[in-house]
Amino acid sequence: MDSPQDEIQKTATAEITVALPARMASVARLLRQESRDSPTILRAISASAVQSIPGAEYASVTLVGDDSELASSAIVGDLAAESDRLQAELNEGPCIRAALDSDTISIERMATETRWPEFSARAAEIGIGSMLCFCLYVEGDNFASLNLHSSATEAFDDDSRSVGGLFAAHAAIALSTVREKERVRASLTQRDLIGQAKGMIMERFRLGHSDAFELLARLSRERGVTLSAVAAQIIEAGPGA
Repeated sequence: MDSPQDEIQKTATAEITVALPARMASVARLLRQESRDSPTILRAISASAVQSIPGAEYASVTLVGDDSELASSAIVGDLAAESDRLQAELNEGPCIRAALDSDTISIERMATETRWPEFSARAAEIGIGSMLCFCLYVEGDNFASLNLHSSATEAFDDDSRSVGGLFAAHAAIALSTVREKERVRASLTQRDLIGQAKGMIMERFRLGHSDAFELLARLSRERGVTLSAVAAQIIEAGPGA
């Protein structure tokens, strides 16, 4: 026969299981509404994570670029900001490992954590009791993780990990969609710049399409910059330059 504590736990788990689909549907709708650009979706991810994942008091998204530099974005709470700052300074910590290893990292008691001793000691000193980190995406040499913090120890349980894993999956899809839209917009902008600059070259030097493009390409090689950068310089200089 189950003890009263076991019954309470079963009831709580059942309630979470029933409510979870509706909660995730709400998260998905919110993230779609906030999918204008990367900064907006990242802010929505961090804020929604604190509201949706049991145990989370603070949140951030850590971005690791192809130069291995860390950048924190959409930070919710001072402890999250300080945690990210420490990891960038020490180049170690759970946020980095979650991003680089495409893994979920859990720290139940920060003061006794041994995997990142220097970070853990300093994080415990500033009041971080536990953390939970999820990989958001891996694109070539670019990585991102969603990081949850609590001032309490053992704040994240199995429900936190289950809900957090589903949340991270929704967030990863939303963020990937936004990043792809931004790449398409950037590509179209570059094509427009190159087309406009090519037209100016054709008009000024009375060249055909191919010759005008070859001139742009040669300038790009000689100056060591991209075609779109050369095109922008030509447009900025104007027709008489």
